[in-house]
Amino acid sequence: MVLPALDLSKPITAAITAAVAASRRFRWLVLLFAAAMAAGCTAYAVGHFRIDTATRNFISPKLPWRQTMIEMDKAFPLRTDQITVVVDGKTPELTQAAAQKLTKKLRSRHTLIQSALQPAGGRFFNQNALLFMPIEEMQRTLEGLLNARPLLSALSSDQSLRGIVNGFSFAAQGARARTGGLDRFEQPLSKLSDTLGDVLAGRPVFLSWQELLTGKPPGPGGLRQIIEVHPVLDRSALQPGEPASEFIRKSAKDLGLTPENGVRVRLTGPVPLADQEYSAVEEGAALHRFGTAMIVAVILWLALRSPRLVLAAGLTVAAGLAATAAAGLAIAGALNLLSLAFGVLFIGIGTDFAIQLSVRYRAERHEENDLSKALVRAASKAGRPLLLATAATAAGFYSFIPTDYVGIAQLGLIAGTGMFIAFLMAITVLPALVAILGSPEERRPVGFKFLAPADDFMARHRYAIVIGTLVIAAAASPLLLKLRFDSNPLDLSPPHAEAVATLRDLATDPATDPNTIDVLVPSLEEARPLAERLRGLPEVARVTTLQSFIPDDQKPKLAAISEAAGSLKRALSAPGRPPPSDNEDVEALRRASQILSAAADGLSGKGADAARRLAGLVQDLAEAPPERREAARKALLPGLETFLDRLRASLNAREVTLRSLPAPLKREWLTPDGRARVNVAPEADTNNNANLIRFSEAVLKIAPNATGQPVIILEAGRTVVKAFIEAAAWALLSISILLILVLRRITDMLLTLVPLLLAGLVTLELTALIGWPLNFANIIALPLLLGLGVAFKIYYVMAWRGGTKNLLASTLTRAVFFSALTTATAFGSLWLSRYPGLSSMGQLLALSLGCALAAAVLFQPALMGPPRVIVPEEGH
Repeated sequence: MVLPALDLSKPITAAITAAVAASRRFRWLVLLFAAAMAAGCTAYAVGHFRIDTATRNFISPKLPWRQTMIEMDKAFPLRTDQITVVVDGKTPELTQAAAQKLTKKLRSRHTLIQSALQPAGGRFFNQNALLFMPIEEMQRTLEGLLNARPLLSALSSDQSLRGIVNGFSFAAQGARARTGGLDRFEQPLSKLSDTLGDVLAGRPVFLSWQELLTGKPPGPGGLRQIIEVHPVLDRSALQPGEPASEFIRKSAKDLGLTPENGVRVRLTGPVPLADQEYSAVEEGAALHRFGTAMIVAVILWLALRSPRLVLAAGLTVAAGLAATAAAGLAIAGALNLLSLAFGVLFIGIGTDFAIQLSVRYRAERHEENDLSKALVRAASKAGRPLLLATAATAAGFYSFIPTDYVGIAQLGLIAGTGMFIAFLMAITVLPALVAILGSPEERRPVGFKFLAPADDFMARHRYAIVIGTLVIAAAASPLLLKLRFDSNPLDLSPPHAEAVATLRDLATDPATDPNTIDVLVPSLEEARPLAERLRGLPEVARVTTLQSFIPDDQKPKLAAISEAAGSLKRALSAPGRPPPSDNEDVEALRRASQILSAAADGLSGKGADAARRLAGLVQDLAEAPPERREAARKALLPGLETFLDRLRASLNAREVTLRSLPAPLKREWLTPDGRARVNVAPEADTNNNANLIRFSEAVLKIAPNATGQPVIILEAGRTVVKAFIEAAAWALLSISILLILVLRRITDMLLTLVPLLLAGLVTLELTALIGWPLNFANIIALPLLLGLGVAFKIYYVMAWRGGTKNLLASTLTRAVFFSALTTATAFGSLWLSRYPGLSSMGQLLALSLGCALAAAVLFQPALMGPPRVIVPEEGH
């Protein structure tokens, strides 16, 4: 069926031919202008290069869930642009001391750090540590401390190696006198023996005094402290938080907070994640770009067989890339992690235009020795298909612009604009360079004559090929049920990078899982009933509000603390002794060994055995070189000082009320106008995306205005899938309209679209079969397939309409094959990226390209059959 339409084929062909002829005639002027333009665009791009690494900005801020997120960020601004410092220590004392030292150091550098807060540490939590324990646990702790008063007194008055062994020896002596045995004192004796044994053997030693004196091993929470840092960001830098992050790392190193000293400091949070993603994008990028350029040059040589044509095509693409980079930065202001891929896409597809025109020129040069005439004839035959392919490819890129997925929309806008720039360069700069550089005569036909038997085979078996292909594709369609969309942006980041690995480590513990959900309510009073409802969900581990920092059962707890505090404070405030010399320590060690042996004399049981063992180790330490005793001091004394300081602070507990809570803590949970934050933590490990989604859906049913990373992941996934469907529809609609306007036949439009849709179907089936998930980055490959793939289809349809037979053996297939190779090389460079987001994009783009090429070369000729001559224009 032929549709009535305005036939623009002749004026379009005439305009393109005129542009090529003028460029050839005024070649030096064109070259001068192109060189100046490329230089200016390069300077502009370098001077204005900016990148926005925040993945949250991938989605339109106009969506309701994004508005909720923005409202929460405005209410609690210190929770955005944050560096989370994770301090892990071998003992609670090491962890506490390290976190306090580092926090103090960070607060001293106001030019880099706006604030540094320990959410579960610092003076307030140290003073009220006993109040936050369950009452039974607190009572057991106080009872144990009361029983250890003699030891505590000795340790407090003499914080030295002498004081430690004196305290333990006299405590053992006293235990025997009171109870007639040492079994009740067995645990601390054995713990100290283990420590001294490690010291004497030269092994690393990390002793917890809390565990030694209370008998309670520290839980995971006791060995980890979090510091929330709000850095000063350099918005003009590509890694805005890097100076602050480096200062934190250097401060930790300067303070000796290293694994060798029993402390590990790691950074995660939005700022390090964003900085690291750009670093991952750039890591090895220069080598990849160089390698890609070399491979593209080789492919151009194989396609064009002329160094001068290769140079002309390469310079044309380079000039177009510079213009596209400048245009992209002028349009967007700042690129995002996905729109950085525009360069690869431009090289891949822009080179296609240069190859198409150059191969057509070579074919014409074989028949017409005059260079100028050959250029004009090539433009008259290849120009209109190139323009149609340009418009269709741009339509595929532009299809994301109307959607809410602004991260890909930016890439689509820049790359789509780049397609028109590439076309203009191909019909102006390329002819000018060919005219200046010249090219040798073409003595042989340019096509793939060896594929003529394949053309004959396809002609004889075209129905079997078409029907068989459609049947296989339809039979494989159940694979589409296995397609999955990975909406977790963390999966687009390098998994072994510190910020990602640390975040995943935190997510394994409900007490530290950062994948929490926040709800903003009008007041603290309204937070209480909501918190109770949320606590009833099986998917929820805990719900925290400002009220959660008011301990339960304060009156009986304060009474018990007050009753114990008197005698404990006396024990902890004994007059201090001057530090001993090493000789004095040796004397104390020998004396303690004798006392311990005497205390165990004549006794049996675990306690007595532990005392005898300790006596022997203490004697060995007295006889050891001074270096061993210094190692013992380093292992025992710093933790002792921290433990005693915290114990003294905890005996000064006071009633906690909302009014008495520290101001920095209140700012984390209450806005100045009285709105309150309710924080909900997941029960299950949120490294599993299914757990994350279930948790989000459960909370949203009760609190539809909830936000936080789990909700963002859920809603962003829905938004992107919706955007993909919309983009695919827009691409299909715009390409269909374009084809109808140009081809003016519904049947010819279908001959173009059916192979295209088949390629899309097979791409999705293979994606599911391989097990690749769709994600925020690679989903662009599918609408892009419509634009990129339609270019190949258009070349074949228009050649077929022009009467070309034996399409596989024609010059067209040579051009399509080598242009596909250059595009695949460009996409392959994405595949090799250290940034998994770009790598997954390269994977799916390469797969979709292969399917599009197979559909164009192996399926479309069979579908079209013998040529139907419409106009004598596109013969190849």
